[in-house]
Amino acid sequence: MSAPPLTVTAPQLRPPHRYIAIEGPIGVGKTTLATLLAERWSMRTLFERPQENPFLERFYRDTTRHALATQLSFALQRVSQTQEAADIVTSGAALMTDFLTQKSDLFARLTLPDDEFQLYNDIASRIRSSGPAPDLVIYLQASPEVLFSRIQKRALPMELQISDSYLRALCDAYNDFFYHYDATPLLTVNAEHLNPLASDDDLALLVERIESMRGRKEFFVKGVSV
Repeated sequence: MSAPPLTVTAPQLRPPHRYIAIEGPIGVGKTTLATLLAERWSMRTLFERPQENPFLERFYRDTTRHALATQLSFALQRVSQTQEAADIVTSGAALMTDFLTQKSDLFARLTLPDDEFQLYNDIASRIRSSGPAPDLVIYLQASPEVLFSRIQKRALPMELQISDSYLRALCDAYNDFFYHYDATPLLTVNAEHLNPLASDDDLALLVERIESMRGRKEFFVKGVSV
């Protein structure tokens, strides 16, 4: 009588941090990377829900006219998401998100004139709630040309309305924000030649860098030691 086949269960990979947030401009691959890493480390996910913002499509058609309503709608969404993140972290689960809650203020500063930004701030400060800070933020960085190409390739009707000037201003705003960012450890990743969705080697390189990171601010470029 032959012995039953031996079942080998792969050990669960422990996440290197309790709470990781991935950020970057539209088209850079935040949600894709967050999904891959969350699956690898068995983390809960909390993703942005831009489709729930009723003003976003109108904003991309006419940024000046619809910016305030769009940013206030996102500010309200952040209140709910902050509580969701707090509930997940408090439960003891590891969390992966594809946004920072501070991004609402970044977009508001970028898109609103001074008087409307002041109004936004007055309202946002009254509804804003505190939540857990990420243990690591991963900032995915790419040029406007690369982002524009990716946006065109995935061809989402709403995103195809984004202007070149807006995309360039958004990249500048993100670069400036993370240049001064010091709230948590930060890993800046050049995502122009990194494709973790299509390349297991690329994913392994990034995972190794995340797991070995010891400094408070580090920069990762594929093929370059920084």
